[in-house]
Amino acid sequence: MRVPVPAVILAAGLCLGAGLATAARAQAPNIVEGRALARQWCSSCHQVEPGGVMTDAAPSFASLANDPDLTPERLRGWLFDPHPPMPDFNLTYHEIRAIEAYLESLKQ
Repeated sequence: MRVPVPAVILAAGLCLGAGLATAARAQAPNIVEGRALARQWCSSCHQVEPGGVMTDAAPSFASLANDPDLTPERLRGWLFDPHPPMPDFNLTYHEIRAIEAYLESLKQ
C-alpha cells in the first residue's frame, strides 16, 4: 500500500508541531507554580494574594506587580541576588520565572 507523499508530510508536520507545543508548555513560566512558591517562601513577609493576610514587613505582591520601576529584569536580578533583609532562597531560574509570571498576573 502506498501512502501519498502529501499525507506523510502532513502527518510529520502535525507530530513535530505537537511535540514543539508540548515542549514550549513545559518550559513556560507557570502562574500556579509561581503562586505556590510565593505562598511557600514569601508569605511570611509579603501579602502574596489579594485579600490575604496583610503585613507591614514588606510590600504586597499586588503593589510590586503594579510598580512601574520593578521591571522583570530587576525582579529577576533581585531574586537571583537578594539583599538583606530579604533572605536568599536559592531559587532556580525556572522558579524565579514562575514567581515573575504570578506577579505579572496581578497587574491591574
